[in-house]
Amino acid sequence: MTISPEALEAMARTLEESGRYRVLRRLDGPRHIGGSATGIVRQGIVLDLETTGLDPRNDEIIEFGLVPFTYDAGGRILSVGEPFSRLRQPAGPISPEITRLTGLTDAMVAGQVVDPAEVAAFIASAALIVAHNAAFDRRFAEAFCPDFAFKPWACSYAQIDWRTAGFESGKLAFLAAGYGFYHEGHRASHDCLATLEILSAPLPGTGGTGFQTLLATARKTSVRIWADQAPFELKDVLKARGYRWNGEAGPAPRAWYIDVDEADRDAEIAFLSSDIYRGAVDPLTRRITAFERFSERA
Repeated sequence: MTISPEALEAMARTLEESGRYRVLRRLDGPRHIGGSATGIVRQGIVLDLETTGLDPRNDEIIEFGLVPFTYDAGGRILSVGEPFSRLRQPAGPISPEITRLTGLTDAMVAGQVVDPAEVAAFIASAALIVAHNAAFDRRFAEAFCPDFAFKPWACSYAQIDWRTAGFESGKLAFLAAGYGFYHEGHRASHDCLATLEILSAPLPGTGGTGFQTLLATARKTSVRIWADQAPFELKDVLKARGYRWNGEAGPAPRAWYIDVDEADRDAEIAFLSSDIYRGAVDPLTRRITAFERFSERA
């Protein structure tokens, strides 16, 4: 017996109205898009990558997901375009762990190639690249196609305060469940569409959408402040304030650091002077915009 979509939806509502069930709908495509544009209309791209591991120096991309969308000056998502979805064979075999996570096997990617020039052409008109973990995706994307380095990026995971909005976690699966849907996770283009669905929906406590909040945050200039040679016994004070440790050798010091809004720069230096160094200090700082944020250059 075939049951119509309308009848299935009626059943789902009946279950929900009982107060004893919560029903997740399958995501077939973003539902909260459209409307009349206000001001200039721009193109964005949601990006998601599946890779053979976590290190862009040694691991490789095995799946590209790029979904274009348009948005207006007010941050309303107006339309979603055809995805760019490609598999790519890496130099070595895919590990069982990555296959379990992504569902991708050596047989699926055998002989598959992604041309960096094709990717560059696809993103050429984008005014913004969005990823749900941009600190991961941007490094892989720029190593594969240098054109990504010239685009501003935003992170829908790190640049929205999901906990304040009432979500237990900012992970995509948790957010999807919170917004009442499920999708085929850990496949690149499906994750992109899920991200767009979440961003185009109302964000609790803001009076707007997640994408509007993300845009406002991404457009801000931040300042990275280094607490170089801070007293070891005060490391817990720095950590509690939100400082992170950089232990990698390179041009940046091996030290605690924090990213703050440009408007909060002087207040943060005052904190370091009074609570950490117990005297005037002129720490190493660096301005960071959406063009550098989440990249190796930040």
